[in-house]
Amino acid sequence: MLELIIILVLSGGALVLLFMYLEAHRNEVKTHTFSFPHFPSTKPLTIFFISDIHKRKIHNEIIERAQKADIVVIGGDLTEKTVPMSRVEENIEKLTGIGSVYFIWGNNDYEVNTEELKGLLLKMGVKEIVNDSVPYDFEGGRINLVGVDDASTQRAVLPHALRKIDSSSFNILLSHDPRLVKLVKSEDGIDLMLSGHTHGGQIRILGWGLYKKGRVEKRPETTLLVSNGYGTTALPLRLGAPPETHLITIKRG
Repeated sequence: MLELIIILVLSGGALVLLFMYLEAHRNEVKTHTFSFPHFPSTKPLTIFFISDIHKRKIHNEIIERAQKADIVVIGGDLTEKTVPMSRVEENIEKLTGIGSVYFIWGNNDYEVNTEELKGLLLKMGVKEIVNDSVPYDFEGGRINLVGVDDASTQRAVLPHALRKIDSSSFNILLSHDPRLVKLVKSEDGIDLMLSGHTHGGQIRILGWGLYKKGRVEKRPETTLLVSNGYGTTALPLRLGAPPETHLITIKRG
């Protein structure tokens, strides 16, 4: 009887681990629509947002579903130590097949040879935004992409990133670490903020995790979208916080 109980316990544990592994490798594209009365165009803009890729290879299913996007934003942790640069290049190549790609740094990106990574981004035509802002012109309007360096490693300088923009224009803040929202003020004119970093807690027990799950928050100073991210850190397992990418449509309304 004891042997049978041990076998059942071990089998149950193995099944849970298998479920957590499969959960960590799902390919989900969540869709969001945000309306703003001062959006500068009658034509909607669609952004594909992906963060925390880490060691994963981006599945072709994700790329196919993201083809309708106008631009791509990588929200940090494109890579981490031990990831071959060839895999990073393969992932970037897939993303550049969708449209123009913009990148901000995450904490794990600094675990690799940063000069090599910068060179690869330049070679692949990816636009880094580091404590700065860049305009994106599209049919009928212009938005500003405001990108900060990684806040969790004290590299973010929000005032420097904001220096070129007008608070009355349409501004999207890109910050790997969502805690930077505490520094955002209403007068900064940040309409939407995109973040990742937390993995939604990655492994949640009875609904509890080290971090909040990915979400959209309507705050007084901005609208904040925090992603569970696409990859995993430490263990290739998830529970209660499935991986996700985002197809974000912004329109006037």
